Amino acid sequence: MTRITVLGGTGYSGLETVREAAGRGHEVTSVSRSAPEDRIDGVRYATGSVLDAAVLDDAFEGAEVVYDALSPRGELEGRLEHVVEDLIRRADTGGVRLGVLGGASSLLVSPDGPRLLDAGDPPPPEVLPEILTGIATLDLVRGAPDSLDWFYVSPAQKFGAWAPGERTGRYRVSDDVLLVDGNGESALSAADLAVAVLDEIERPQHRRRRFHVAY
Repeated sequence: MTRITVLGGTGYSGLETVREAAGRGHEVTSVSRSAPEDRIDGVRYATGSVLDAAVLDDAFEGAEVVYDALSPRGELEGRLEHVVEDLIRRADTGGVRLGVLGGASSLLVSPDGPRLLDAGDPPPPEVLPEILTGIATLDLVRGAPDSLDWFYVSPAQKFGAWAPGERTGRYRVSDDVLLVDGNGESALSAADLAVAVLDEIERPQHRRRRFHVAY
């Protein structure tokens, strides 16, 4: 059993990570700005903003792994990079393993590039800040002290509440190269991302590395 804190534990991806972790018998704390209507048995729910130092103090208390499933929206728009800097400092000081959920845009479309962000048409202006935040947080963890145990996970290109899916228990893993299926599609459900994240927590394969998950 591992003591796991999920930041953003009631969001699209964080909720499935909390569900998967609890289902595997881990001791789970979910941190979010508001409590969920439907609670998962055995999960401790903490409410508050990650911009509040006291909330993060509680989130790290006793945790062995802290997993950041936060989205750079709402109050975190333009501020998530500073939160990740704080998470890095806290995790390094406390000997806590840090996991960070990012995006797919920094992945390479082939081993010799280019990045997905730079391939094809430019992304819509309204989503570009979120893409750039994901790239910035990847740079932050890659620049973390050598003493910090971290992983950064990039889901498939087609991933989000707009593309729901089911838990299949299967997935493929890459490092920095985008995975596509036989139809040229890169997709993944939140539930199967959670399977991959918990597999990494239970059997670490990507210490101080980014990995990519897709079907």
